[in-house]
Amino acid sequence: MKKLDKYVAKNFLIGYCIAFCVLMGLRIITDLFVHLDEFTENLGKLAENHEKLTPIDIIKNIFTYYCLNSLLYFRDFAGMITVVAAAFSFGKMVRSNELVAVMASGVSLKRTIGPVIILALLLTGVLVIDQEFIIPPLADKLVRSHDDIPGQESYDVRFISDSNGSLIFSRKFEVETAMLYNPTILLRQPSSPGIWEVTGQLKADKAMYNRKNRRWELFTQNPNTGQWVPYGLLQYSDLRKKPQKVPFYESDLTAKEIPIRLKSEYKALLSLRQLITLASQKAKIRDLAQLYSQKHFRITDPIINLVMLMISLPILVCRDPKSMKSAIIISFAVTSVCFVITFACRMLATEPIVFDKVIPEFWAWLPVFIFVPAALIVLDSMKT
Repeated sequence: MKKLDKYVAKNFLIGYCIAFCVLMGLRIITDLFVHLDEFTENLGKLAENHEKLTPIDIIKNIFTYYCLNSLLYFRDFAGMITVVAAAFSFGKMVRSNELVAVMASGVSLKRTIGPVIILALLLTGVLVIDQEFIIPPLADKLVRSHDDIPGQESYDVRFISDSNGSLIFSRKFEVETAMLYNPTILLRQPSSPGIWEVTGQLKADKAMYNRKNRRWELFTQNPNTGQWVPYGLLQYSDLRKKPQKVPFYESDLTAKEIPIRLKSEYKALLSLRQLITLASQKAKIRDLAQLYSQKHFRITDPIINLVMLMISLPILVCRDPKSMKSAIIISFAVTSVCFVITFACRMLATEPIVFDKVIPEFWAWLPVFIFVPAALIVLDSMKT
């Protein structure tokens, strides 16, 4: 690596660190300013249970919450951070007339942007690692609300489906004990395409998830003795069949997945492998269009981030310091247009727009088809 490459790479990495801290800091401070009162609601919750919560505990809770959610903020801001870092590094070089000296020495400006593109590819790899390998295992913690106490969260389970086609309902699910209270499980089977038939109803007073055997252990309280008996009652839709005592219910829905599945945006927290697995269960997924949209956007998002940088770099590499401000404004405007078009395509991906059909694949790849040729044209027309 030549000295020029090291110098450009060093400027870009410094700019990336500054842009990362500024954008992430603004995101965290804004969210904390809006939701600070929700963190302090824990004082009242624990006071009712005669438990003490010190200010240090609140600060620790806030710190843990934003450390975890920084993974999501980085995923959302990765493309913008790269563009801002490029603007910072090349703005510094243009202001010092360093690019003029580079051209005077016979080095093409296209050669100058090479280290930035290579580093952007590496940082895109970090984004993919964050999305595919770090966020999915922590998804149950990332869906926690501001006013939830870590380990003491509870949720209402409203008819979550599993791979068996069953619907699971419970008035209360405790994260700490992995316990469903008064669960009702509707057993179903497909009778025709898109239509399900209820074959039975499984009820119990409690259901505890067994991580070792990957199943829900059912318990019913004896009304006479008050003892807990290890079974639930299965009642068939066919009244000719007698009710049956069932000790457990096997399901791919784990206790860790329940808080995730309760969130409407839970698919954005899954890895590409998990999305592909869900997509293979076509008959059991109602929002299949949204699932396909997430799967394809998972592939195109890193590409779009790189394309935004490829479009911005030729604009930012200018020789006149007086035109640097306008170059930064134009590059940010182009980046904003790319973000807006990508967001619009994401919204339209689940709507029957083209020929009254839902085509999530088309909308996911449309920004790539639009901006990749634009990036090649801008790079080719770059003055060197």
